Amino acid sequence: MTMLLPDRSVEELTAGRGRGVDAEALAVAASIIHRIENGGVAALEALTIQFDERPDGMSLFLTADDLTAALESIPDDDRQLLERTAARIRAFAEAQLATLAQMDGRPVPGGLAGQVVAPVERAGCYSPGGRYPLPSSVLMTAVTARTAGVDEVWVASPRPTAVTLAAAAVAGADGLLVAGGAHAIAALAFGAGPVPAADVVVGPGNRFVTAAKQLVFGRVGIDMLAGPSELVVLADDSADEAMVAADLIAQAEHDPEAVPVLVTTDPGLPDRVRSRLEEQLADLPTADIASPALRGGGAVIAADMADAIAACDALAPEHLQLSVRSPETIRDSLGHYGAVFVGEGSAEVFGDYGVGPNHVLPTGGTARFTGGLSVFTFLRTRTWLQIDPRNELIDDVARLARLEGLEGHARAAEARRSGK
Repeated sequence: MTMLLPDRSVEELTAGRGRGVDAEALAVAASIIHRIENGGVAALEALTIQFDERPDGMSLFLTADDLTAALESIPDDDRQLLERTAARIRAFAEAQLATLAQMDGRPVPGGLAGQVVAPVERAGCYSPGGRYPLPSSVLMTAVTARTAGVDEVWVASPRPTAVTLAAAAVAGADGLLVAGGAHAIAALAFGAGPVPAADVVVGPGNRFVTAAKQLVFGRVGIDMLAGPSELVVLADDSADEAMVAADLIAQAEHDPEAVPVLVTTDPGLPDRVRSRLEEQLADLPTADIASPALRGGGAVIAADMADAIAACDALAPEHLQLSVRSPETIRDSLGHYGAVFVGEGSAEVFGDYGVGPNHVLPTGGTARFTGGLSVFTFLRTRTWLQIDPRNELIDDVARLARLEGLEGHARAAEARRSGK
Protein backbone atom coordinates (compact mmCIF):
# COMPACT_ATOMS: atom_id res chain seq x y z
CA MET A 1 0.00 0.00 0.00
CA THR A 2 1.22 3.51 -0.81
CA MET A 3 2.56 5.40 2.20
CA LEU A 4 0.83 8.47 3.56
CA LEU A 5 1.97 11.67 1.85
CA PRO A 6 4.54 9.99 -0.43
CA ASP A 7 7.44 11.95 -1.87
CA ARG A 8 6.37 13.31 -5.24
CA SER A 9 7.53 15.84 -7.80
CA VAL A 10 5.48 18.83 -8.87
CA GLU A 11 5.21 17.21 -12.30
CA GLU A 12 3.64 14.09 -10.79
CA LEU A 13 1.17 16.15 -8.79
CA THR A 14 0.09 18.22 -11.80
CA ALA A 15 -0.07 15.35 -14.31
CA GLY A 16 -3.45 15.10 -15.97
CA ARG A 17 -4.70 18.51 -14.90
CA GLY A 18 -6.24 20.85 -17.44
CA ARG A 19 -8.06 18.13 -19.34
CA GLY A 20 -11.47 19.32 -18.22
CA VAL A 21 -14.40 17.19 -17.12
CA ASP A 22 -14.08 13.49 -17.93
CA ALA A 23 -16.01 12.12 -20.90
CA GLU A 24 -18.09 9.67 -18.85
CA ALA A 25 -19.38 12.40 -16.53
CA LEU A 26 -20.19 14.64 -19.48
CA ALA A 27 -22.13 11.85 -21.21
CA VAL A 28 -24.14 11.01 -18.09
CA ALA A 29 -24.83 14.68 -17.36
CA ALA A 30 -25.87 15.36 -20.96
CA SER A 31 -28.41 12.55 -20.83
CA ILE A 32 -29.86 13.82 -17.55
CA ILE A 33 -29.99 17.42 -18.75
CA HIS A 34 -31.86 16.24 -21.87
CA ARG A 35 -34.40 14.45 -19.64
CA ILE A 36 -35.01 17.56 -17.55
CA GLU A 37 -35.22 19.87 -20.54
CA ASN A 38 -37.81 17.66 -22.20
CA GLY A 39 -39.58 16.10 -19.23
CA GLY A 40 -39.71 19.03 -16.83
CA VAL A 41 -40.92 18.51 -13.27
CA ALA A 42 -42.01 14.89 -13.89
CA ALA A 43 -38.51 13.94 -15.02
CA LEU A 44 -36.96 15.86 -12.13
CA GLU A 45 -39.20 14.10 -9.61
CA ALA A 46 -38.40 10.70 -11.09
CA LEU A 47 -34.67 11.32 -10.84
CA THR A 48 -34.86 12.45 -7.21
CA ILE A 49 -36.68 9.21 -6.42
CA GLN A 50 -34.16 7.16 -8.43
CA PHE A 51 -31.25 8.66 -6.49
CA ASP A 52 -33.09 8.66 -3.14
CA GLU A 53 -32.64 12.40 -2.68
CA ARG A 54 -35.83 13.30 -0.83
CA PRO A 55 -36.48 12.30 2.77
CA ASP A 56 -39.86 10.65 3.31
CA GLY A 57 -42.69 13.13 3.06
CA MET A 58 -40.51 16.03 1.95
CA SER A 59 -41.78 18.05 -1.01
CA LEU A 60 -39.66 18.49 -4.11
CA PHE A 61 -39.99 22.27 -3.77
CA LEU A 62 -39.74 23.98 -0.39
CA THR A 63 -40.97 27.53 0.09
CA ALA A 64 -39.46 30.32 2.15
CA ASP A 65 -42.06 29.50 4.83
CA ASP A 66 -40.86 25.88 4.89
CA LEU A 67 -37.29 27.09 5.37
CA THR A 68 -38.34 29.44 8.18
CA ALA A 69 -40.14 26.56 9.89
CA ALA A 70 -36.92 24.52 9.74
CA LEU A 71 -34.99 27.46 11.20
CA GLU A 72 -37.43 27.68 14.09
CA SER A 73 -37.13 23.93 14.72
CA ILE A 74 -33.39 23.77 15.34
CA PRO A 75 -31.71 24.49 18.70
CA ASP A 76 -31.12 28.16 19.50
CA ASP A 77 -27.34 27.62 19.65
CA ASP A 78 -27.35 26.24 16.10
CA ARG A 79 -29.53 29.08 14.86
CA GLN A 80 -27.25 31.69 16.41
CA LEU A 81 -24.20 29.96 14.90
CA LEU A 82 -25.74 30.13 11.42
CA GLU A 83 -26.69 33.77 11.91
CA ARG A 84 -23.20 34.75 13.14
CA THR A 85 -21.57 32.95 10.22
CA ALA A 86 -23.94 34.55 7.71
CA ALA A 87 -23.21 37.97 9.18
CA ARG A 88 -19.46 37.49 8.73
CA ILE A 89 -19.88 36.31 5.13
CA ARG A 90 -22.21 39.24 4.42
CA ALA A 91 -19.83 41.79 5.93
CA PHE A 92 -16.92 40.64 3.79
CA ALA A 93 -19.12 40.53 0.67
CA GLU A 94 -20.34 44.07 1.38
CA ALA A 95 -16.72 45.21 1.65
CA GLN A 96 -16.00 43.56 -1.72
CA LEU A 97 -19.02 45.24 -3.25
CA ALA A 98 -17.80 48.64 -2.07
CA THR A 99 -14.63 48.25 -4.16
CA LEU A 100 -16.63 48.26 -7.41
CA ALA A 101 -18.48 51.45 -8.20
CA GLN A 102 -20.51 52.98 -10.96
CA MET A 103 -18.71 55.47 -13.17
CA ASP A 104 -20.77 58.51 -14.06
CA GLY A 105 -19.81 60.58 -17.04
CA ARG A 106 -16.08 60.23 -17.51
CA PRO A 107 -15.05 62.60 -20.33
CA VAL A 108 -14.00 60.96 -23.59
CA PRO A 109 -13.30 62.68 -26.93
CA GLY A 110 -16.61 64.07 -28.12
CA GLY A 111 -18.69 63.18 -25.10
CA LEU A 112 -19.04 61.05 -22.00
CA ALA A 113 -18.67 57.38 -21.06
CA GLY A 114 -19.48 55.46 -17.92
CA GLN A 115 -20.33 52.14 -16.37
CA VAL A 116 -23.32 50.76 -14.51
CA VAL A 117 -22.83 47.88 -12.06
CA ALA A 118 -25.94 45.72 -11.79
CA PRO A 119 -26.69 42.32 -10.29
CA VAL A 120 -28.25 39.49 -12.25
CA GLU A 121 -31.93 38.95 -11.52
CA ARG A 122 -31.89 35.27 -10.50
CA ALA A 123 -29.31 32.94 -9.02
CA GLY A 124 -29.29 29.20 -8.42
CA CYS A 125 -27.05 28.03 -5.57
CA TYR A 126 -26.08 24.37 -5.34
CA SER A 127 -25.00 22.78 -2.06
CA PRO A 128 -23.85 19.13 -1.97
CA GLY A 129 -25.64 16.72 0.32
CA GLY A 130 -23.97 13.42 -0.35
CA ARG A 131 -21.22 12.29 2.02
CA TYR A 132 -21.71 15.36 4.25
CA PRO A 133 -24.46 17.96 4.38
CA LEU A 134 -22.89 21.37 3.77
CA PRO A 135 -24.96 24.21 5.24
CA SER A 136 -21.77 26.29 5.07
CA SER A 137 -21.96 26.16 1.26
CA VAL A 138 -25.58 27.34 1.39
CA LEU A 139 -24.46 30.38 3.36
CA MET A 140 -21.39 31.02 1.19
CA THR A 141 -23.39 31.03 -2.05
CA ALA A 142 -26.83 32.38 -1.16
CA VAL A 143 -25.69 35.09 1.28
CA THR A 144 -23.20 36.33 -1.31
CA ALA A 145 -25.86 36.41 -4.03
CA ARG A 146 -28.23 38.37 -1.81
CA THR A 147 -25.49 40.82 -0.83
CA ALA A 148 -24.76 41.41 -4.51
CA GLY A 149 -28.41 42.45 -4.91
CA VAL A 150 -29.85 39.40 -6.69
CA ASP A 151 -33.67 39.57 -6.63
CA GLU A 152 -34.46 35.86 -6.54
CA VAL A 153 -32.24 33.17 -5.02
CA TRP A 154 -33.01 29.45 -5.01
CA VAL A 155 -30.94 26.76 -3.34
CA ALA A 156 -30.74 23.13 -4.48
CA SER A 157 -29.52 20.34 -2.23
CA PRO A 158 -30.23 16.59 -2.02
CA ARG A 159 -31.33 15.02 1.28
CA PRO A 160 -31.19 18.35 3.11
CA THR A 161 -30.94 18.27 6.88
CA ALA A 162 -32.88 20.66 9.08
CA VAL A 163 -29.70 22.70 9.51
CA THR A 164 -29.25 22.95 5.72
CA LEU A 165 -32.84 24.20 5.39
CA ALA A 166 -32.26 26.61 8.26
CA ALA A 167 -29.11 27.92 6.56
CA ALA A 168 -31.17 28.65 3.45
CA ALA A 169 -33.63 30.60 5.59
CA VAL A 170 -30.84 32.59 7.28
CA ALA A 171 -29.38 33.33 3.83
CA GLY A 172 -32.70 34.72 2.64
CA ALA A 173 -33.34 32.11 -0.06
CA ASP A 174 -36.71 32.22 -1.82
CA GLY A 175 -36.95 28.45 -1.79
CA LEU A 176 -35.09 25.16 -1.92
CA LEU A 177 -35.16 22.43 -4.53
CA VAL A 178 -34.74 19.03 -2.89
CA ALA A 179 -32.57 17.52 -5.61
CA GLY A 180 -28.93 16.97 -6.42
CA GLY A 181 -26.56 16.09 -9.20
CA ALA A 182 -26.84 17.06 -12.84
CA HIS A 183 -30.64 17.19 -12.69
CA ALA A 184 -30.55 19.86 -9.98
CA ILE A 185 -28.17 21.96 -12.07
CA ALA A 186 -30.45 21.55 -15.10
CA ALA A 187 -33.51 22.56 -13.08
CA LEU A 188 -31.76 25.66 -11.75
CA ALA A 189 -30.57 26.58 -15.24
CA PHE A 190 -33.80 25.96 -17.18
CA GLY A 191 -36.40 26.40 -14.45
CA ALA A 192 -38.79 23.76 -13.10
CA GLY A 193 -42.11 24.29 -11.34
CA PRO A 194 -41.72 27.30 -9.04
CA VAL A 195 -37.94 27.37 -9.57
CA PRO A 196 -37.19 30.15 -12.09
CA ALA A 197 -34.56 29.83 -14.78
CA ALA A 198 -31.43 31.27 -13.22
CA ASP A 199 -29.06 33.74 -14.80
CA VAL A 200 -26.13 32.31 -12.84
CA VAL A 201 -25.69 28.85 -11.29
CA VAL A 202 -23.01 28.48 -8.63
CA GLY A 203 -21.73 26.09 -5.99
CA PRO A 204 -19.44 23.07 -5.53
CA GLY A 205 -20.36 19.50 -6.34
CA ASN A 206 -19.21 16.13 -7.63
CA ARG A 207 -17.99 15.46 -11.17
CA PHE A 208 -21.54 15.10 -12.52
CA VAL A 209 -22.51 18.48 -11.06
CA THR A 210 -19.37 19.97 -12.60
CA ALA A 211 -20.12 18.33 -15.95
CA ALA A 212 -23.66 19.69 -15.90
CA LYS A 213 -22.39 23.20 -15.14
CA GLN A 214 -20.06 22.96 -18.13
CA LEU A 215 -22.93 21.84 -20.37
CA VAL A 216 -25.38 24.58 -19.33
CA PHE A 217 -22.74 27.32 -19.48
CA GLY A 218 -23.65 29.75 -22.23
CA ARG A 219 -27.34 29.53 -21.50
CA VAL A 220 -26.51 30.61 -17.96
CA GLY A 221 -23.41 31.90 -16.25
CA ILE A 222 -21.50 29.74 -13.79
CA ASP A 223 -18.91 30.45 -11.14
CA MET A 224 -16.29 27.85 -12.11
CA LEU A 225 -15.68 24.18 -12.88
CA ALA A 226 -14.45 22.86 -9.56
CA GLY A 227 -12.78 19.51 -9.01
CA PRO A 228 -11.61 17.71 -5.85
CA SER A 229 -10.58 19.98 -3.00
CA GLU A 230 -6.90 20.87 -2.57
CA LEU A 231 -4.59 22.13 0.13
CA VAL A 232 -0.89 22.93 -0.18
CA VAL A 233 0.92 23.57 3.10
CA LEU A 234 4.10 25.55 2.47
CA ALA A 235 6.37 24.95 5.46
CA ASP A 236 9.91 25.61 6.60
CA ASP A 237 11.76 24.16 9.59
CA SER A 238 9.79 26.37 11.98
CA ALA A 239 6.54 24.54 11.23
CA ASP A 240 4.75 22.50 13.89
CA GLU A 241 4.46 19.01 12.38
CA ALA A 242 1.36 18.15 14.41
CA MET A 243 -0.42 21.26 13.15
CA VAL A 244 0.66 20.59 9.55
CA ALA A 245 -0.70 17.04 9.87
CA ALA A 246 -4.00 18.33 11.30
CA ASP A 247 -4.41 20.78 8.40
CA LEU A 248 -3.70 18.09 5.80
CA ILE A 249 -6.15 15.69 7.43
CA ALA A 250 -8.85 18.38 7.53
CA GLN A 251 -8.56 18.73 3.77
CA ALA A 252 -8.23 15.00 3.14
CA GLU A 253 -11.45 14.09 4.94
CA HIS A 254 -13.52 15.96 2.34
CA ASP A 255 -13.15 13.22 -0.25
CA PRO A 256 -10.86 10.27 -1.08
CA GLU A 257 -10.00 12.24 -4.23
CA ALA A 258 -8.95 15.37 -2.29
CA VAL A 259 -5.36 16.52 -2.85
CA PRO A 260 -3.36 17.30 0.33
CA VAL A 261 0.21 18.40 -0.40
CA LEU A 262 3.18 19.46 1.72
CA VAL A 263 5.84 21.67 0.10
CA THR A 264 8.80 22.18 2.39
CA THR A 265 12.37 23.38 2.56
CA ASP A 266 13.01 21.07 5.52
CA PRO A 267 13.99 17.56 4.29
CA GLY A 268 13.13 16.02 7.67
CA LEU A 269 9.65 17.49 7.96
CA PRO A 270 7.75 14.99 5.74
CA ASP A 271 8.72 12.03 7.92
CA ARG A 272 7.77 13.89 11.09
CA VAL A 273 4.44 14.86 9.55
CA ARG A 274 3.80 11.24 8.45
CA SER A 275 4.25 10.06 12.03
CA ARG A 276 1.75 12.67 13.21
CA LEU A 277 -0.68 11.71 10.46
CA GLU A 278 -0.67 8.10 11.64
CA GLU A 279 -1.27 9.20 15.23
CA GLN A 280 -4.11 11.53 14.32
CA LEU A 281 -5.78 9.09 11.93
CA ALA A 282 -5.91 6.40 14.61
CA ASP A 283 -9.05 7.80 16.26
CA LEU A 284 -10.42 9.91 13.39
CA PRO A 285 -14.03 8.95 12.50
CA THR A 286 -13.38 9.87 8.85
CA ALA A 287 -10.07 8.03 8.53
CA ASP A 288 -11.47 5.76 5.80
CA ILE A 289 -11.96 8.86 3.63
CA ALA A 290 -8.89 10.83 4.66
CA SER A 291 -6.37 7.97 4.34
CA PRO A 292 -6.81 7.38 0.57
CA ALA A 293 -6.56 11.13 -0.04
CA LEU A 294 -3.34 11.32 1.97
CA ARG A 295 -1.90 8.43 -0.01
CA GLY A 296 -2.88 10.21 -3.22
CA GLY A 297 -1.37 13.53 -2.15
CA GLY A 298 2.32 14.07 -1.64
CA ALA A 299 5.31 15.82 -0.18
CA VAL A 300 7.60 18.01 -2.27
CA ILE A 301 11.03 18.81 -0.88
CA ALA A 302 12.34 22.12 -2.21
CA ALA A 303 15.98 23.20 -2.39
CA ASP A 304 15.20 26.60 -0.89
CA MET A 305 12.29 29.00 -0.39
CA ALA A 306 12.48 30.34 -3.94
CA ASP A 307 12.17 26.77 -5.21
CA ALA A 308 9.28 26.15 -2.81
CA ILE A 309 7.45 29.27 -4.00
CA ALA A 310 7.92 28.18 -7.62
CA ALA A 311 6.47 24.77 -6.73
CA CYS A 312 3.42 26.36 -5.11
CA ASP A 313 2.86 28.61 -8.12
CA ALA A 314 3.08 25.61 -10.44
CA LEU A 315 0.50 23.78 -8.33
CA ALA A 316 -1.74 26.91 -8.16
CA PRO A 317 -3.79 25.29 -5.39
CA GLU A 318 -7.29 25.98 -4.20
CA HIS A 319 -6.02 26.58 -0.64
CA LEU A 320 -2.48 27.57 0.33
CA GLN A 321 -1.42 27.46 3.99
CA LEU A 322 1.76 29.34 4.96
CA SER A 323 3.46 27.67 7.93
CA VAL A 324 6.70 29.63 7.68
CA ARG A 325 8.69 32.21 9.64
CA SER A 326 7.78 35.27 7.54
CA PRO A 327 4.33 34.48 6.13
CA GLU A 328 3.49 38.05 5.08
CA THR A 329 6.67 38.31 3.02
CA ILE A 330 6.09 34.92 1.42
CA ARG A 331 2.48 35.81 0.62
CA ASP A 332 3.61 38.79 -1.42
CA SER A 333 5.94 36.53 -3.43
CA LEU A 334 3.26 34.01 -4.41
CA GLY A 335 1.40 34.37 -7.68
CA HIS A 336 -1.25 31.66 -7.98
CA TYR A 337 -3.77 30.36 -5.42
CA GLY A 338 -7.48 30.45 -4.73
CA ALA A 339 -7.09 31.59 -1.12
CA VAL A 340 -3.99 31.97 1.03
CA PHE A 341 -3.89 31.47 4.81
CA VAL A 342 -1.15 33.59 6.27
CA GLY A 343 0.68 32.09 9.23
CA GLU A 344 0.26 28.92 11.23
CA GLY A 345 -2.60 30.39 13.26
CA SER A 346 -4.65 31.04 10.11
CA ALA A 347 -5.97 27.52 9.63
CA GLU A 348 -7.61 26.79 6.29
CA VAL A 349 -10.68 25.47 8.15
CA PHE A 350 -11.38 29.05 9.27
CA GLY A 351 -11.93 29.84 5.60
CA ASP A 352 -14.24 26.84 5.23
CA TYR A 353 -16.51 28.00 8.00
CA GLY A 354 -17.31 31.58 7.37
CA VAL A 355 -14.73 33.92 8.85
CA GLY A 356 -15.51 36.12 5.84
CA PRO A 357 -13.93 35.26 2.46
CA ASN A 358 -15.76 32.71 0.35
CA HIS A 359 -14.87 29.02 0.41
CA VAL A 360 -16.02 28.27 -3.15
CA LEU A 361 -12.62 28.42 -4.85
CA PRO A 362 -10.86 27.37 -8.08
CA THR A 363 -9.20 23.93 -8.21
CA GLY A 364 -7.03 21.94 -10.59
CA GLY A 365 -4.63 24.80 -11.30
CA THR A 366 -7.38 27.12 -12.56
CA ALA A 367 -6.32 29.66 -9.93
CA ARG A 368 -3.85 30.75 -12.60
CA PHE A 369 -6.68 32.50 -14.42
CA THR A 370 -9.68 32.80 -12.12
CA GLY A 371 -10.62 33.56 -8.53
CA GLY A 372 -13.20 32.28 -6.10
CA LEU A 373 -16.89 32.97 -5.85
CA SER A 374 -17.68 36.51 -4.69
CA VAL A 375 -20.23 39.26 -5.14
CA PHE A 376 -18.57 39.89 -8.51
CA THR A 377 -19.87 36.50 -9.71
CA PHE A 378 -23.39 37.90 -9.57
CA LEU A 379 -22.66 41.35 -11.03
CA ARG A 380 -22.56 42.72 -14.55
CA THR A 381 -20.50 45.78 -15.42
CA ARG A 382 -22.26 47.52 -18.30
CA THR A 383 -20.85 50.51 -20.10
CA TRP A 384 -22.54 53.47 -21.74
CA LEU A 385 -21.41 56.06 -24.27
CA GLN A 386 -22.90 59.44 -25.16
CA ILE A 387 -21.16 61.20 -28.05
CA ASP A 388 -21.88 64.56 -29.72
CA PRO A 389 -22.64 63.83 -33.39
CA ARG A 390 -20.12 66.49 -34.40
CA ASN A 391 -16.92 65.09 -32.93
CA GLU A 392 -13.31 64.57 -33.92
CA LEU A 393 -13.58 60.77 -33.76
CA ILE A 394 -15.42 60.35 -37.05
CA ASP A 395 -12.35 60.27 -39.28
CA ASP A 396 -10.46 57.83 -37.04
CA VAL A 397 -13.44 55.49 -36.73
CA ALA A 398 -14.13 55.53 -40.46
CA ARG A 399 -10.48 54.97 -41.36
CA LEU A 400 -10.09 52.05 -38.95
CA ALA A 401 -13.31 50.51 -40.25
CA ARG A 402 -11.99 50.68 -43.84
CA LEU A 403 -8.69 49.10 -42.74
CA GLU A 404 -10.81 46.15 -41.64
CA GLY A 405 -12.82 46.16 -44.85
CA LEU A 406 -16.07 47.17 -43.15
CA GLU A 407 -17.41 49.97 -45.34
CA GLY A 408 -20.81 49.97 -43.67
CA HIS A 409 -19.16 50.78 -40.36
CA ALA A 410 -17.26 53.67 -41.95
CA ARG A 411 -20.39 55.10 -43.54
CA ALA A 412 -22.32 54.82 -40.26
CA ALA A 413 -19.70 56.97 -38.58
CA GLU A 414 -19.58 59.48 -41.43
CA ALA A 415 -23.38 59.78 -41.45
CA ARG A 416 -23.05 61.62 -38.15
CA ARG A 417 -21.08 64.36 -39.90
CA SER A 418 -23.74 64.96 -42.52
CA GLY A 419 -26.57 64.58 -40.06
CA LYS A 420 -28.35 62.13 -42.33
